[in-house]
Amino acid sequence: MDMNDGRPNQGMRCIRDIAAMYSGAFDIDEFDVRHKSEVPGLEYDVYISSGGPGNPLDGDGKWDKAWYKLVGDIWEYNLESKFEKKYMFFICHSFQMACHFFELGTIAPRKSTSFGIMPVHKTRYGENDPIFKKLADPLFAVDSRDYQLIQPDLDVFRMHGAKILALEKIRTHVEYERAIMAVRFSDEFIGTQFHPEADPIGMKIHFEKPDVKKQVIDNFGQKKYDLMMDHIDDPDKIELTHDTILPLFIENALDSIYQLNAVLV
Repeated sequence: MDMNDGRPNQGMRCIRDIAAMYSGAFDIDEFDVRHKSEVPGLEYDVYISSGGPGNPLDGDGKWDKAWYKLVGDIWEYNLESKFEKKYMFFICHSFQMACHFFELGTIAPRKSTSFGIMPVHKTRYGENDPIFKKLADPLFAVDSRDYQLIQPDLDVFRMHGAKILALEKIRTHVEYERAIMAVRFSDEFIGTQFHPEADPIGMKIHFEKPDVKKQVIDNFGQKKYDLMMDHIDDPDKIELTHDTILPLFIENALDSIYQLNAVLV
């Protein structure tokens, strides 16, 4: 599900590339949610909802309501279905919307834009999560956001059985609360505030474009740009994150679906 509102972006290209790795296992359809108000139904087994620009609490009353309804319908389907389950991954903008939908905490604007390849620290739940346990602590990921999830309502987390998997980088020089960077909502629902789909080769080509390079340096400075480009070349940083999180999410979903089909047969 493309949440970019018709704006050019690297995220959807990366998601398409990862999904294409599994095209032999299932059919893949794409929906332009915000720009064309296209929202899928319940006929799919695996859903990935992308990042996107703007305030995650804003909508036009059509696409956003349809998106929230889909999330609620899939959640209810999983609660009511003893065996068959549907799987959903939320990225950045979609993650913020999902956290708002489940009332897990406060979605608030950041004091300044977070941009670059950042360390993300796992919680004890992340250390034992079937996906996140495959990554180092800290893991590194592409971060690009003006909003964040903070002030978690732990009673609501417990009610849903949700777990905080990762937190924002440690910043001893500021007093701001660290943002929540990943949540497992249930066995089937998981999301990240960062961009696990970002691939190093595509990102490097993109950020080496003269106009993009100038924009980043103008907005964030030469030092931030140089550090980001260094991290892109490190195989233990976003390459590992790219190769782990979304692929494992899809593979775990497929394993569950295949095991169920085998039992039913």
